[in-house]
Amino acid sequence: MTWYFGHVWLIRLLFQRGLAAIYLAGFLGALFQFKALLGERGLLPVPAFVERVRFRDAPSLFCWRYSDRLLTAVAWTGIALSAIALSGLYEGAALWLVLWALYLSIVNVGQTFYAFGWESMLLEAGFFALFLGTPHTEPSLIPILCLRWMLFRTELGAGLIKLRHDACWRDLTCLYYHYETQPLPNPASWYFHRLPKFMHRFAVLFSHFVQVIVPFGLFAPQPFASIAGALIVFHQLWLIVSGNYAWLNWLTVVLGVTAFSDWIASPPLVPRSMLNDGVLYLLGAATIVLSIRPALNLFSKHQLMNYSYNPFHIVNTYGAFGSVTKERYEIVIEGSDDLNQWREYGFKARPGDVQRTPPQVAPYHLRLDWLMWFLPFSVTVRKNGIALPGYEVWFIRFVRRLLENDAATTKLLRHNPFAGRAPKFIRALYYRYRYTTAAERKERGTWWHRELIDVYLPPVSLDVLTS
Repeated sequence: MTWYFGHVWLIRLLFQRGLAAIYLAGFLGALFQFKALLGERGLLPVPAFVERVRFRDAPSLFCWRYSDRLLTAVAWTGIALSAIALSGLYEGAALWLVLWALYLSIVNVGQTFYAFGWESMLLEAGFFALFLGTPHTEPSLIPILCLRWMLFRTELGAGLIKLRHDACWRDLTCLYYHYETQPLPNPASWYFHRLPKFMHRFAVLFSHFVQVIVPFGLFAPQPFASIAGALIVFHQLWLIVSGNYAWLNWLTVVLGVTAFSDWIASPPLVPRSMLNDGVLYLLGAATIVLSIRPALNLFSKHQLMNYSYNPFHIVNTYGAFGSVTKERYEIVIEGSDDLNQWREYGFKARPGDVQRTPPQVAPYHLRLDWLMWFLPFSVTVRKNGIALPGYEVWFIRFVRRLLENDAATTKLLRHNPFAGRAPKFIRALYYRYRYTTAAERKERGTWWHRELIDVYLPPVSLDVLTS
């Protein structure tokens, strides 16, 4: 098979280094955000969650015991092991097993704040990394092919979900809106939005080509597999430059590396044992069996997007942006002492202050900012036949923490206008945002124009939320 797919000693090394860097980003995010979001006094506390679920449905170290101190120990252990793998000091299977188990423990109790496709992507890639071997051993193509199969499902799933779910992907107009309405724009997004429409249409067409046609080339002989991998990597780099999608695109780039073959000779390597080969054949067989439902999902007109068929997040189905919003709505939170003068809270990456340059934060994942983007679409209640906005449980608890001026919660924000004291009232306003034109930006120095649409949450006090 080597003559067909090429040698993969260097490819294995590059993949392992890239995966270690993404693990590092994931554990750093857990260290700085998990306790405020999901800790003992979090917005969705893990202790309450594990009381309602069985271990077999959500296997996690925290099912036996959760404490913020234990979470900190898990996060720091993950950071240290990720740094060791990134440096190449040690890359044995035991290290990758511990990394996978620790991150699985976090994801399986993370609830809404960890319900993103790239969490399962990291876990699936991390699981296959267990079987890659060390730089001193002869590599096997089986885990490399498993990773290519994962990349195939990632790309084809994303391409098909687009074609099936939103007419603007089929008429090539989605990018007229996407750079403006994506969850967390970056400094370049404004410029991408201002590209001529024919370029947007070509970019959508190119995206369809890369995600629907090119993935089949991943299993072609070299150099065709490398060409397919290069096209996928180029497409992902375009997305990285134009927006903030946590480590979704970075991990896809790392997976894209597995499509290449070595361009330098490997050093002398230790042959694999018969036992090792037996384990690898079992891995290949198990992957084929677990792939049946994800493969059938690709052909389904009711295709699922970002779904795990087992609690270990192995061999999942993927997809992104099956639909694109045409207008941008934001929930702006304000506090007051007297119901007359209101001060706005600032998030780290979400649009708020219209003069603030959108920041570059990826591959770091700002979980609260992402959930705030979903908030306008998340809860709907019906009253007298009319659809009205409702409130997520975590959002009401977030408001309560702001009324308490909780230090752990306000650290998730960029700007707290009530540092050192608590406001008496909090309200949330519903705005429509759009990018400024080139003339508006030159005249006012603003990136955004916003228009007040409605009140999302009327003024509330701590007494009201605790009554």
